[in-house]
Amino acid sequence: MSLHQQIPNSCIIAQDSYFKDDSVVPVDGRGFKQYDMLDALHMDTMMSDVDSWRRDPEAFLKQCGLIPEQTAASEEEEVFVLIVEGFLIFNHRPLNELFDRSYFMEIPYEVCKKRRSSRVYRPPDPPGYFDGHVWPMYLKNRREMESMVSRIVFLDGLKPKEELLAAVCKDVYQEIKRLMEKS
Repeated sequence: MSLHQQIPNSCIIAQDSYFKDDSVVPVDGRGFKQYDMLDALHMDTMMSDVDSWRRDPEAFLKQCGLIPEQTAASEEEEVFVLIVEGFLIFNHRPLNELFDRSYFMEIPYEVCKKRRSSRVYRPPDPPGYFDGHVWPMYLKNRREMESMVSRIVFLDGLKPKEELLAAVCKDVYQEIKRLMEKS
Protein backbone atom coordinates (compact mmCIF):
# COMPACT_ATOMS: atom_id res chain seq x y z
CA MET A 1 0.00 0.00 0.00
CA SER A 2 1.29 3.49 -0.86
CA LEU A 3 1.21 6.74 1.10
CA HIS A 4 -1.38 8.06 -1.35
CA GLN A 5 -3.62 5.05 -0.70
CA GLN A 6 -3.44 5.59 3.06
CA ILE A 7 -4.26 9.30 3.07
CA PRO A 8 -7.81 10.27 2.10
CA ASN A 9 -8.20 13.13 -0.41
CA SER A 10 -4.58 12.90 -1.46
CA CYS A 11 -3.07 13.39 -4.88
CA ILE A 12 0.43 12.71 -6.24
CA ILE A 13 2.36 14.97 -8.58
CA ALA A 14 5.45 13.08 -9.74
CA GLN A 15 8.41 15.02 -11.08
CA ASP A 16 9.29 12.19 -13.48
CA SER A 17 6.13 13.11 -15.44
CA TYR A 18 7.67 16.47 -16.37
CA PHE A 19 10.80 15.47 -18.29
CA LYS A 20 11.42 17.40 -21.47
CA ASP A 21 11.64 15.53 -24.75
CA ASP A 22 14.89 13.56 -24.96
CA SER A 23 15.95 15.61 -28.00
CA VAL A 24 16.26 18.80 -25.92
CA VAL A 25 17.90 17.36 -22.79
CA PRO A 26 21.39 18.91 -22.52
CA VAL A 27 24.50 16.75 -23.07
CA ASP A 28 27.76 17.22 -21.15
CA GLY A 29 31.29 17.10 -22.58
CA ARG A 30 31.47 13.32 -22.13
CA GLY A 31 28.27 12.80 -24.11
CA PHE A 32 26.09 12.03 -21.07
CA LYS A 33 22.52 13.32 -21.17
CA GLN A 34 21.95 15.69 -18.27
CA TYR A 35 18.69 14.25 -16.90
CA ASP A 36 19.73 15.04 -13.32
CA MET A 37 19.33 18.79 -13.75
CA LEU A 38 16.33 21.08 -13.43
CA ASP A 39 16.92 22.12 -17.08
CA ALA A 40 15.82 18.62 -18.13
CA LEU A 41 12.38 19.16 -16.60
CA HIS A 42 9.34 21.29 -17.39
CA MET A 43 9.35 22.84 -13.92
CA ASP A 44 7.07 25.66 -15.11
CA THR A 45 4.40 23.10 -16.04
CA MET A 46 4.89 21.24 -12.78
CA MET A 47 4.52 24.48 -10.81
CA SER A 48 1.38 25.31 -12.81
CA ASP A 49 -0.11 21.94 -11.85
CA VAL A 50 0.81 22.45 -8.19
CA ASP A 51 -0.76 25.92 -8.30
CA SER A 52 -3.93 24.49 -9.89
CA TRP A 53 -4.16 21.94 -7.10
CA ARG A 54 -3.60 24.65 -4.45
CA ARG A 55 -6.37 26.83 -5.90
CA ASP A 56 -8.95 24.03 -5.99
CA PRO A 57 -7.78 20.53 -5.06
CA GLU A 58 -11.17 18.94 -5.64
CA ALA A 59 -11.47 20.41 -9.16
CA PHE A 60 -7.87 19.38 -9.90
CA LEU A 61 -8.59 15.79 -8.89
CA LYS A 62 -11.70 15.68 -11.07
CA GLN A 63 -9.85 17.26 -14.01
CA CYS A 64 -7.25 14.50 -13.75
CA GLY A 65 -9.98 11.88 -13.66
CA LEU A 66 -9.37 11.14 -10.01
CA ILE A 67 -12.23 11.02 -7.58
CA PRO A 68 -11.21 11.68 -3.98
CA GLU A 69 -11.59 8.53 -1.92
CA GLN A 70 -14.38 9.10 0.53
CA THR A 71 -13.92 7.87 4.05
CA ALA A 72 -16.25 7.85 7.02
CA ALA A 73 -17.63 11.32 7.63
CA SER A 74 -15.18 13.38 9.64
CA GLU A 75 -13.57 16.77 9.71
CA GLU A 76 -10.53 15.29 7.99
CA GLU A 77 -12.50 14.86 4.77
CA GLU A 78 -12.11 18.59 4.30
CA VAL A 79 -8.32 18.30 4.22
CA PHE A 80 -6.68 17.67 0.86
CA VAL A 81 -3.08 16.47 0.74
CA LEU A 82 -0.76 16.94 -2.21
CA ILE A 83 2.16 14.52 -2.34
CA VAL A 84 4.94 15.88 -4.54
CA GLU A 85 7.66 13.37 -5.29
CA GLY A 86 10.82 13.58 -7.31
CA PHE A 87 14.56 13.62 -7.26
CA LEU A 88 15.02 17.41 -7.60
CA ILE A 89 11.92 18.82 -5.91
CA PHE A 90 13.97 20.42 -3.12
CA ASN A 91 16.33 22.05 -5.61
CA HIS A 92 13.55 24.19 -7.09
CA ARG A 93 13.12 26.94 -4.50
CA PRO A 94 9.59 28.08 -5.55
CA LEU A 95 8.38 24.51 -5.11
CA ASN A 96 10.13 23.57 -1.89
CA GLU A 97 8.87 26.76 -0.22
CA LEU A 98 5.32 25.36 -0.47
CA PHE A 99 5.87 22.14 1.45
CA ASP A 100 4.45 21.63 4.94
CA ARG A 101 6.51 18.45 5.36
CA SER A 102 9.60 17.27 3.49
CA TYR A 103 11.12 13.79 3.38
CA PHE A 104 14.30 12.62 1.71
CA MET A 105 15.17 8.95 1.42
CA GLU A 106 18.86 8.17 1.73
CA ILE A 107 20.64 5.07 0.47
CA PRO A 108 24.36 4.42 0.19
CA TYR A 109 26.26 4.44 -3.12
CA GLU A 110 26.44 0.64 -3.47
CA VAL A 111 22.70 0.15 -2.93
CA CYS A 112 21.82 3.01 -5.24
CA LYS A 113 24.05 1.64 -8.02
CA LYS A 114 22.58 -1.85 -7.62
CA ARG A 115 18.98 -0.58 -7.66
CA ARG A 116 19.62 1.65 -10.66
CA SER A 117 21.23 -1.18 -12.62
CA SER A 118 18.12 -3.32 -12.09
CA ARG A 119 15.78 -0.68 -13.59
CA VAL A 120 14.98 -0.24 -17.26
CA TYR A 121 15.42 3.29 -18.61
CA ARG A 122 14.38 4.71 -21.95
CA PRO A 123 16.82 5.54 -23.34
CA PRO A 124 19.05 3.06 -21.50
CA ASP A 125 21.98 4.29 -19.42
CA PRO A 126 25.21 4.24 -21.44
CA PRO A 127 28.24 2.47 -19.91
CA GLY A 128 29.78 4.48 -17.08
CA TYR A 129 26.74 6.74 -16.73
CA PHE A 130 26.10 5.99 -13.06
CA ASP A 131 29.67 6.67 -11.90
CA GLY A 132 30.36 9.41 -14.45
CA HIS A 133 27.12 11.35 -14.11
CA VAL A 134 24.32 10.03 -11.87
CA TRP A 135 26.21 9.71 -8.58
CA PRO A 136 28.26 12.94 -8.97
CA MET A 137 25.05 14.84 -9.82
CA TYR A 138 23.29 13.27 -6.83
CA LEU A 139 26.07 14.52 -4.54
CA LYS A 140 26.00 18.00 -6.14
CA ASN A 141 22.20 18.25 -5.98
CA ARG A 142 22.15 16.98 -2.41
CA ARG A 143 24.65 19.61 -1.26
CA GLU A 144 22.54 22.27 -2.97
CA MET A 145 19.34 20.88 -1.42
CA GLU A 146 20.87 20.84 2.07
CA SER A 147 21.93 24.48 1.69
CA MET A 148 18.41 25.51 0.61
CA VAL A 149 16.11 23.45 2.85
CA SER A 150 16.47 23.09 6.61
CA ARG A 151 13.39 21.14 7.64
CA ILE A 152 13.86 17.86 5.80
CA VAL A 153 13.21 14.57 7.57
CA PHE A 154 15.88 12.13 6.36
CA LEU A 155 14.68 8.54 5.99
CA ASP A 156 16.92 5.48 6.01
CA GLY A 157 16.17 3.82 2.66
CA LEU A 158 17.59 0.54 3.95
CA LYS A 159 14.71 0.12 6.40
CA PRO A 160 11.69 -1.96 5.32
CA LYS A 161 9.23 -0.07 3.13
CA GLU A 162 6.38 -0.78 5.58
CA GLU A 163 8.31 0.78 8.45
CA LEU A 164 9.12 3.92 6.45
CA LEU A 165 5.52 4.21 5.25
CA ALA A 166 4.15 3.87 8.78
CA ALA A 167 6.50 6.58 10.08
CA VAL A 168 5.65 9.02 7.27
CA CYS A 169 1.90 8.32 7.58
CA LYS A 170 2.01 8.99 11.31
CA ASP A 171 3.89 12.22 10.71
CA VAL A 172 1.52 13.36 7.94
CA TYR A 173 -1.54 12.68 10.09
CA GLN A 174 0.05 14.69 12.92
CA GLU A 175 0.67 17.54 10.47
CA ILE A 176 -2.94 17.39 9.25
CA LYS A 177 -4.12 17.59 12.84
CA ARG A 178 -1.79 20.53 13.53
CA LEU A 179 -3.00 22.40 10.43
CA MET A 180 -6.65 21.77 11.29
CA GLU A 181 -6.14 23.08 14.82
CA LYS A 182 -4.44 26.16 13.38
CA SER A 183 -7.41 26.90 11.09
